[in-house]
Amino acid sequence: MTRAIEELASLLGLAFVSALVPVVNIEVILAGRGSLGGMSNIWLLSLAAAFGQMLGKLVWYYLGANSLQWAWVRKRIETPKAQARLELWRTRTQQRPVVTGLLVLASAASGFPPFAILSVLAGQLRMSLLLFFSLGLIGRWARFAAVLGGAEYVKNLFT
Repeated sequence: MTRAIEELASLLGLAFVSALVPVVNIEVILAGRGSLGGMSNIWLLSLAAAFGQMLGKLVWYYLGANSLQWAWVRKRIETPKAQARLELWRTRTQQRPVVTGLLVLASAASGFPPFAILSVLAGQLRMSLLLFFSLGLIGRWARFAAVLGGAEYVKNLFT
């Protein structure tokens, strides 16, 4: 039992780091883990990775939310045209939560558009934090379960 908890904790930590440091690729780590086989629960491992990733994406979300207070960013959006565009997208985000949620879910599951960029934009556009986190978690969970399961499947083809 202790080994399983250690594995989940280390996977959660690696996923958190991978959300912040682009050269740390959680999919590669998961594919390696999946190819080793002997996984007791793909869903639990992928959930740990997804939760760690979303904790890291919260950092990007809050950076996006606070970035509009930074002097050099504020200077870029001082023009009435830029402010109107920002307000237009905030309104669209808040008036169409289903469309916004589907975009977050699709990005979290597929990586397109890049989820790190979408995380910053979600913060800037003041998307509901609960909606962002929960749909991002579901999308990442599905993505990571597919990576783990796919790697184990490929391993089983050749053994």
